[in-house]
Amino acid sequence: VYVIYYIGSFSPYSPIAAKNKNGKFEKAIYVGKAIPKGGRKGGLSADAAKGRALFDRLGQHAASIQEAKNLRLEDFYVRFLVVDDIWIPLGENMLIETFKPVWNRAIDGFGNKDPGRRRATQYKSPWDVLHPGRKFADKLASSALNVEFLNRRVADYLAGRELEPLPKLVAEQIKEEQSEAEQSADEA
Repeated sequence: VYVIYYIGSFSPYSPIAAKNKNGKFEKAIYVGKAIPKGGRKGGLSADAAKGRALFDRLGQHAASIQEAKNLRLEDFYVRFLVVDDIWIPLGENMLIETFKPVWNRAIDGFGNKDPGRRRATQYKSPWDVLHPGRKFADKLASSALNVEFLNRRVADYLAGRELEPLPKLVAEQIKEEQSEAEQSADEA
């Protein structure tokens, strides 16, 4: 399980960066998990003990950040804890509940992988609208979301205000993607 922190100058995230200054790291921007191959089905592969799953997942995140046109990789820090696979989902859930990271709760899509052969109607995630640049997102349909809406959403979330609902089609897609992500983790 891992926690990603932000300290950069992207203005919507300034409240997060302020809490992480001088190595304090009090406010996570994202919490994730890296389940070893076969871990969700109870049959771990030979590489599970080598820690490749965590290394690979953090590498995917680093690539997403590097491709984003308005973020810098050097503005991110990560802390992780390697635990027995049975504790991974519980650890992730506890960290999300504790830190309530904006990329887990208000701006979905950071953890998305290349959707591959998705249908032409697959929309860009909120994360890809707010942080354009990921190559795989270029082949997705334009979203009903815009940067202004998402900036308001970040500001409202960080201020503890009620969030304006996402458009129905976007919300349905996010729910479907979360289900597919769980399934693909089983098959990984």
